[in-house]
Amino acid sequence: MPKAIRTDSENNRTTGFAIPGLFRGKPGTVAQHVHDGDTLNVVPNGNIGVRLLGIDTPEVSFAFPGPRLRFVDLQDDRWNQFLQDPFDLKWGQFTTAVPAALKSWVGSKVIGEPGTVHHDHAAAATTELRSLISRDMEIMEQDLSTFGYYMGFGFEVMDVYGRFLCTINRNQPDREKPTPRPPTYNLRLLERGRAFPYFIWPNMNPWERPGSVTKAVIPPGKAKLLSENDRELHTARTSVQAARAQHRGIFDAMNPLLLEPFELRFLSRRELPSRYVIDLTKDSNTLIHPHNYFRVPLPEDRLWIPSAYVPLFEKAGWQSEQPPADSV
Repeated sequence: MPKAIRTDSENNRTTGFAIPGLFRGKPGTVAQHVHDGDTLNVVPNGNIGVRLLGIDTPEVSFAFPGPRLRFVDLQDDRWNQFLQDPFDLKWGQFTTAVPAALKSWVGSKVIGEPGTVHHDHAAAATTELRSLISRDMEIMEQDLSTFGYYMGFGFEVMDVYGRFLCTINRNQPDREKPTPRPPTYNLRLLERGRAFPYFIWPNMNPWERPGSVTKAVIPPGKAKLLSENDRELHTARTSVQAARAQHRGIFDAMNPLLLEPFELRFLSRRELPSRYVIDLTKDSNTLIHPHNYFRVPLPEDRLWIPSAYVPLFEKAGWQSEQPPADSV
């Protein structure tokens, strides 16, 4: 089925399709689905994607660098050729000069056959999520016609690609029946080492969020305290640490995934990261420049701050780093 929300990147446009809303499970009359002069109920006419918050799994396929940007499966050997030397100008110019330190960081990760390794871990993550959902259907004694999901949203409900941004789990109203409700799929993938953590402010904790984005700004010097006291963030970080210690999934000692998915994406797009970073292990008041993200080496210790929100943090007393001298 086509997507209900569609993105036209060439024209910088997002559009959608819907049909009149339901009333008591059936198509309603115009009077029933039009609530007032500026509100009506609709049902999306097509599928809507869900992007799981707080995690980043390996890419099954992605736009291969070049003028046409066609999506190519990661098992295609062209990815190995590209990733073994991703800064070669034959793949295209970056929109911003690449700092030497960032080149060195990425260069340490693109060894062997990085495209093949990425594909293998992407396939494993996909299989894992499918297995988790199928097992939940069995536990709930439901099938595709009756099984449902429960979603928890942060401040931002949808991304520019028309996907819901949320935590998601099986819909189980009674937390103890038929079995104790498991963690979200987001967290279960982290526990199994099938995903990297990818914490992007302000969409961190759907269950304990302040009343406004402004109130959600972390006071300078309090990021470490937040990481210890925020239940969702603390649980996610410790789950990643346990998965690494036990060499699960992407942390497999014999076949680790060194290049993070977001790194593959920015290399392919030829655009360096644009989100600032807060180090969750330090009592700092510094927003680390996007081109220096690797100064926080472990992904569970990074809190990403979109550039649009940086002024809110600066107003609260945070100091933004300047870009590396060789990236200007």
